[in-house]
Amino acid sequence: MPYWDHHIPLPKLGPVHSRLVTAFVALICFINGYDGDFVFDDSEAIINNKDLNPDTPLSNIWKNDFWGSNLSSNSSHKSYRPLTVLTFRINYLLAGGLHPIGFHVLNVALHCVISVLMIDVFAILIGGLVHDGRGVKLNLSPKASFLAALFFAAHPVHTESVAGIVGRADLLCALFFQLSFLVYCKAFQGGDKKFSVLWIFSSILLCAVAMLCKEQGITVLGVNAAFDILMVCNLNIYELAHRSGLLMRLALLFLGGSFLLYARWRIMGTGPPSFTEVDNPASFAENVILRIVNYNYYYSLNAWLLLCPWWLCFDWSMGCVPLIKSATDWRIVWPLLLWCCLMGLVYQALCSQDSNKRRTLTFGLVLLVIPFLPASNLFFRVGFVIAERVLYLSSAGYCLILAYAVGYCSCHWKKHKVCVATLTLLCVNVARSAQRSQHWRSEQSLFTSAVSVCPLNAKVHYNVGKNLADRGNQSAAIKYYREAVRLHPKYVHAMNNLGNILKERNELKEAEELLSSAVHIQPDFAAAWMNLGIVQNSLKKLDEAEQSYRNAIRFRKKYPDCYYNLGRLYADLNRSIDALNAWRNATILKPDHSLAWNNMVILLDNTGNLAQAELIGKEALKILPKDHTIMFSLANVLGKQEKYKESEGFFLNALKINPNVASCHGNLAVLYHRWGKLDLAKRHYELSLRLDPSAPGTKENYNMLKRKLEQRQRTVG
Repeated sequence: MPYWDHHIPLPKLGPVHSRLVTAFVALICFINGYDGDFVFDDSEAIINNKDLNPDTPLSNIWKNDFWGSNLSSNSSHKSYRPLTVLTFRINYLLAGGLHPIGFHVLNVALHCVISVLMIDVFAILIGGLVHDGRGVKLNLSPKASFLAALFFAAHPVHTESVAGIVGRADLLCALFFQLSFLVYCKAFQGGDKKFSVLWIFSSILLCAVAMLCKEQGITVLGVNAAFDILMVCNLNIYELAHRSGLLMRLALLFLGGSFLLYARWRIMGTGPPSFTEVDNPASFAENVILRIVNYNYYYSLNAWLLLCPWWLCFDWSMGCVPLIKSATDWRIVWPLLLWCCLMGLVYQALCSQDSNKRRTLTFGLVLLVIPFLPASNLFFRVGFVIAERVLYLSSAGYCLILAYAVGYCSCHWKKHKVCVATLTLLCVNVARSAQRSQHWRSEQSLFTSAVSVCPLNAKVHYNVGKNLADRGNQSAAIKYYREAVRLHPKYVHAMNNLGNILKERNELKEAEELLSSAVHIQPDFAAAWMNLGIVQNSLKKLDEAEQSYRNAIRFRKKYPDCYYNLGRLYADLNRSIDALNAWRNATILKPDHSLAWNNMVILLDNTGNLAQAELIGKEALKILPKDHTIMFSLANVLGKQEKYKESEGFFLNALKINPNVASCHGNLAVLYHRWGKLDLAKRHYELSLRLDPSAPGTKENYNMLKRKLEQRQRTVG
């Protein structure tokens, strides 16, 4: 037992009670987000991901990436996490739809389980592998492992992984990472020389499962190898050649890892994902020294988030962390300080006379560094500057080192002061986790909380603006979109959204300038081309509008809304055949495109092609049987063909769905007027005028009807 374990200022609890307390702490940190919304990346990974729908073939999750895109696509992020997507699909199936509560509850439950399992992981790393006579593993560091697990359960940097539903990937990866490590440890119940190959293969299999949840899972093999060398064999590098059992186990881990990496590479399409400079600006720096300096600055910021998780942000890209470009930049101090601290820890881990101290610090560093390697830019470019979610596993190493620091201070300082400091730190972390979890409950609170943390981040301002626009506050949205474009003048999505709002506010000239700039910066931006076409159409620049629509369709083949807008342009130009073809393309690509169907019926009606209009209207209603606008248009067509009874049926069905449409009552009244059902005509004229007293033509038709009724009364009298 480590001599410092009993000095730790915590009560000594039994295995069950320590697990219950750890689970409770993890629960109270994040439970207040259980009924939060889908936020940020949840939209792409869950709401817009067709692989979650039970109607989609289950095999699709093995072919597509985490976001539902085909892995072979150039736009794919190559994130292959089919088991995580499978859990989302199960959530969808159990809840009968996209209801976020079930998703959030499972995330919180997973964090509780992981926090509890951390007690076993920390117990082995601190106290070693010791079994009693019956083969039951003993925990020789009950207080230290319990304290480290409490630190892990309450760390605020975990909020993104727990409160953000897409963080499920990190949680599942961490769970199987732990299981792989614990199973590897079971291989040595008989000691170093009587190890079980079956348990080692089981550990490699669990590593594969962790990888299918998130790519970071492969790093457990490095932790297992370090554990084997440093604890199971307690060897130095010169003794490796004399330990054939160790060499065999390391060979198995190496071969297993190589196979998993090769399989992952093949699945990814043997090509890395493509990222842009705004995703990771340091990786695009031409000078190698600048890249190295900035990477190390990123590492120091990650370390600061572990030490002081107060400044947390959902996104750290787009100017949030400006590049260090010269040796005179004062921020260069932070990577130097980081390496001084790490070298100090490494020195203590290697050179201390205390074997328990060496073991604890060594495994703290192993857990801190190895799971972080895939995010370090050392082996490949990553698509982010800083991502709090990648620290989920690495934070376990930090918590282990922190628990040792508490034990060390308890031995050398006044115990009650250490106790107060430890409890204060835990309480602050719990409060901060609960507060941060509250931020993740809605996009409004999440995005707004980021403005003070990353005021230079254009994406933060963009997301705040988008959220305001979605809630109808266009004036405020404009301010944030303008700031996003000011901070990042090539931010085409902000330009597109700002242009859209200005278009709706009839500020067409500025909208045209913004959208033109967007497509000039990114020529394949189909949505901006379509919006530019709409603005040009409004400005009567019809030839330019047609070309813009054509460009949009060229860059996005399946673009029903653009075909619809192109059809409207052709209708304005009296190019009826072209308009009909464009709208037909829209309905082929999107069979439930109500506006395209309705416009076809109206155009055919206006050009006198009543029989064809009738066929199109009835075809549309087979797909959209409850669309009252198509019923209304079809009823008008049938009325002109004097199919009064059928026309009446469609009018009445339309009114049953939406009874407060003045034009529908007015046109039904005209039908009855022609049909000779004058009393019914009078009733519907009056209903129409009550709903819309200024309805064009209705008052005149009603007056005509009244004169006709008066004449009929005089004739009868």
